[in-house]
Amino acid sequence: MSDETILIIDDSETDRKIFSRFLKKAGYEKIITAETGEEGIKKAKLKNPDLVITDTMLPGINGFEVCRQLRKNFGSHKPKIIICTGSIAAVDAIEARRAGANDYCVKTSDAAPLLETVKRLL
Repeated sequence: MSDETILIIDDSETDRKIFSRFLKKAGYEKIITAETGEEGIKKAKLKNPDLVITDTMLPGINGFEVCRQLRKNFGSHKPKIIICTGSIAAVDAIEARRAGANDYCVKTSDAAPLLETVKRLL
């Protein structure tokens, strides 16, 4: 069982549930979720998570802007940030790095790559 707190920001309730389920199975119990970038930033300020997993496409501000704002508020070391997307455009990976993300993941039905990234970062 892990003591780290993970914040999932995704406007898809299904994706939030899937990510939460996989993370809990892997031993991560402290999971917070948010539907919008703005809500995610507020929750990050309140809960100070160890890791943030954010979707790129969100209502309001997008995942890249969430990442930039978190880096501005917290600095470059914490939280670790993974940007996820359903789009496989190579430009997203470059944009994720520019925004300050620690890593980038494509959403698939197999959560193994995301879990590997979470384990590596935490």
